Amino acid sequence: MFRTLSDFITDITGGRRDTDAFSPDDYRLAAAALLVHVVSIDGVVTDAERAMLRQILERRFALEGAESDALVELAIAKDAEAVDLYAFTSVLNRALDEEGRRRIIEMMFEVAFADGTLSEFEDNLVWRAAELLNVSARERVEIRREIREETETSGERQDQAPDTAPDHTDRA
Repeated sequence: MFRTLSDFITDITGGRRDTDAFSPDDYRLAAAALLVHVVSIDGVVTDAERAMLRQILERRFALEGAESDALVELAIAKDAEAVDLYAFTSVLNRALDEEGRRRIIEMMFEVAFADGTLSEFEDNLVWRAAELLNVSARERVEIRREIREETETSGERQDQAPDTAPDHTDRA
């Protein structure tokens, strides 16, 4: 599974694996590693999850294609060698304020809901990370609800046909 994601990154970067841009204590690497863990925890890495992972990293950290690819590649390696979440959450706790840590939980839920569902493994992982990031249970549940509603709303818009017009036929 990690090999597949790694091969995907290598394919879209043209074979380059420049991971020198992010130091081990870079909060962006810690956040990306948590997101990679969310993507892979249920055993299925979908195209929607891969796309959301990249989109989130680019949007939240103002990265461009090659930079986000390098970050994902390094995050995959860091996640594979990590024994627990503390290695990542401790970096985030030192670097981010309360709002920043809350945004990490939002990002984790965005990736988790990218395929339209939240597995029990994904939910448990975000719960454990939230605890380590000192994000309260109430805030975590609120964030999960907000992201789920956004996902459902955007899914409904995508499911609607573009030319759905009301039926104005004469009824006699």
